[in-house]
Amino acid sequence: MQYPLEEKIGDPDLLVGREKEFANFGKWIANIPKRLSKSRVILARRKSGKTSFVQRIFNQLWSENGDVIPFYIDIPENKIWYPHFAIDYYRAFASQYISFLERDPSPVARPLSLEKIREYGVAKSVSLLIEDADSLIQDEKMRRHDLMWKTAYAAPHQYASVLKRRFLVIIDEFQNLAGYVYPDPNYQTSPIETLPGSFHSLSESKIAPMLVTGSYMSWLIEIAGKYLEAGRLSEIYMDPYLTPEKGLEAVYRYAECFGEPLTNEAAVLISELCMSDPFFISCVIQSNFGERDLTTAEGVVNTVNYEITDRYSEMSRTWGEYIQLTLPKVNDRNAKAILLHLSRYSDRYWTPRDLRKALSLEISTDEIRGKLDLLVEADVIEWGSSDIQFRGLRDGTLNLILRSRFEEEIAEFAPQPDLRQEFHEEVGRLRKERDSLRGSLSNLTGKVAEMQLASAFRSRKRFALSEFFAGVGDTARLNITNVRRRIPIQRNDGKNMELDVVAESDCGRVAVVEVKKWKTPVGRTVVGDFAEKADIFSRQNPDRSVLPAFLSLGGFTKDALEFCQSQGIGTAEKIEHF
Repeated sequence: MQYPLEEKIGDPDLLVGREKEFANFGKWIANIPKRLSKSRVILARRKSGKTSFVQRIFNQLWSENGDVIPFYIDIPENKIWYPHFAIDYYRAFASQYISFLERDPSPVARPLSLEKIREYGVAKSVSLLIEDADSLIQDEKMRRHDLMWKTAYAAPHQYASVLKRRFLVIIDEFQNLAGYVYPDPNYQTSPIETLPGSFHSLSESKIAPMLVTGSYMSWLIEIAGKYLEAGRLSEIYMDPYLTPEKGLEAVYRYAECFGEPLTNEAAVLISELCMSDPFFISCVIQSNFGERDLTTAEGVVNTVNYEITDRYSEMSRTWGEYIQLTLPKVNDRNAKAILLHLSRYSDRYWTPRDLRKALSLEISTDEIRGKLDLLVEADVIEWGSSDIQFRGLRDGTLNLILRSRFEEEIAEFAPQPDLRQEFHEEVGRLRKERDSLRGSLSNLTGKVAEMQLASAFRSRKRFALSEFFAGVGDTARLNITNVRRRIPIQRNDGKNMELDVVAESDCGRVAVVEVKKWKTPVGRTVVGDFAEKADIFSRQNPDRSVLPAFLSLGGFTKDALEFCQSQGIGTAEKIEHF
């Protein structure tokens, strides 16, 4: 797959999980050519993965070069003048359309000027591009800014209609349309709050449906309800948390990408303490904590604790943006107490009267209701089924941040919460469930088993390969200096091959390992193919002593095992070291 749109996540391999979401949207996209797909909105808090998700959808559609042409635009939290925004919007659309047609990714990263778009239209006889470019240039001169914007926002639907094509319009952070586009170049007036209403009718388009996202959910829902009318966008909520298995996979992927050594036990602890939240996991792996050590349980606990409790950590600062949006408006002990209480008991809904009684608040239910409304607007709590029911977000990371910030201030005579001790207790519980730890590690795909083995190699100081694999003749202790995965090699006839794990020792030895996680044992042919790859690698690196080994989590057939023994290939059916 190609990636013409540079994804904010960075390395594409860091996007882990979301199989159910991709399957759901895959069906939705498949129905766009049949004009059956209704516009959608993805609602999720910041750092929940929605931007990476929609950017991946764009890249998939662009790479497939099929019946649906994707258009992606991010609406940043930056002030911009109305006509400039119209031109930026149209340039992005036209450039991505040209990129799709020409299979050239460069216009996605660097949108073409209106003049270049017009030149392309002339060269390829695309009258729509010519007419739109001319219209935007002329309307800008005449200061007809509303006409400029109409040309821009209506383009995907009009192109779909005239050219008999299908487009998907992806607008990231849609709510920012109402807060950052100004009618005057010096930003002296208020932003154009009604701008989202431009999409009132287009949101019902079946030939160019919309997919919009928003981090401030209440704000976005309010905008959609006010300007697009209820029901025009199907609401899709994205859970920020992965499954436990995918959370563990995310730990390995981030650690490998950033070259961070960690033990397999530590990987499980990070996944558990971070509640399988990929953003939380990434914060821990990349933490600026001066004493970060992810090879021990103590090091993991201290690093996780830092990300929660230090005001300048990435995790704390991200949630702080949400909290600070609200607390200046309701910066009092009662509001903080309500927020903390709802977050702590997010398994049920609470009314203002319930909260007044539970917290012994000395303010009226109307005052409590006012504070609750502000907390909802800031997306730190949510509505219930009725107008007087409220619930804390079912978000464990937010609860930890709130406890760290406010628990000591709110609770009478209570010491500041010792989250580090609580994390230690969780580690103790996990260690008592040793079989559960091993179960978590074994419940992985073959590709992640490669990461697990590579992690075990990196985290051990000196070891003999025979500690991992039976039948290894060379028992010298290795001091691993570099571990790589998926190393390509080429046969003399030009055939491309790949080694799963290559671990280099400072003594000149190199362990090359094949990893298979099949439900059935590997046979003689498979291990024979690996032997050929190991031999090619050895001949291409004559100055190295190659130690071949095969990890088959499904076991070996009898003749495959005999072949390995005769060829000096180490064998293992599980990773022995945590």
